Amino acid sequence: MSLPLLLKTYQARVEKTLAHWLPDSTINPARLHEAMRYASLDGGKRVRPALVYLTGQAVGVTPAALDGPACALELVHVYSLIHDDLPAMDDDALRRGKATCHIQFDEATAILAGDAMQALAFYILAHDPSMVENPRLRLQMVETLAQASGSRGMAGGQAIDLAAVGKEVNLAELENMHIHKTGALIRASVKLAALSSPDIQPDTLEKLDHYAKCIGLAFQIRDDILDVEGDTETLGKTQGADIALNKPTYPALLGMDEAKQRARDLHQEAVSCLANLGEKAEPLREIAGYIISRQN
Repeated sequence: MSLPLLLKTYQARVEKTLAHWLPDSTINPARLHEAMRYASLDGGKRVRPALVYLTGQAVGVTPAALDGPACALELVHVYSLIHDDLPAMDDDALRRGKATCHIQFDEATAILAGDAMQALAFYILAHDPSMVENPRLRLQMVETLAQASGSRGMAGGQAIDLAAVGKEVNLAELENMHIHKTGALIRASVKLAALSSPDIQPDTLEKLDHYAKCIGLAFQIRDDILDVEGDTETLGKTQGADIALNKPTYPALLGMDEAKQRARDLHQEAVSCLANLGEKAEPLREIAGYIISRQN
């Protein structure tokens, strides 16, 4: 199956799983549940869930055992987008081609929707009956997502990002910020899938983690490039937002040509980590290429 068809298949699969786990908008508190479903359904590239499924495919895990981790990752990602778009942070009005959650509803509802979605993600990891049964691996998965989400992961990266606005940073500082802000959840996507295999070997886990670290940075570089070269309609969010906020970016620091070369180098490094995984890892190689060439 080609990568575009795989991505469509897994997008539809995680959409169905999200719709199952998210409370119905008729259940009280109805407005909160409506906001959660509005922000989570019918939109987004679903890169993180796709990485869960594609990694699982590479290590021999069935899609049914990966639905829970894929859904949990996407819920944490969407909660982060809701909070990132708030006036206190990036103050964005457009996300995934529609009004941001706080514009469509209100700031308080958006904050609570994000809070509730983060909690739901961990509930799923604890309760999904189709996931790996080994309690030690389940606990490791909860630990992985918790660390990737918190002050030593995504939230910490966002704090570093906000503190860096208007300041000059070097390449090491910029990459440290994005290893946390963007990279942490991408690494967690790959690791949760790998931990879904009871027989995963430490060496394989380490190589997959390095693969994920590389594509996480490449993903952010491409985002920075698209903020300059993309357009709002294609991106589904406001083009030039980072420039307007005077945020440090790879093109601003390295220049556009060198930023693109850095993304290509990370792509090659990521692919080299998959050398021992054979043909079943081919979609992981392909999605690494997609990440540095995508248009939104």
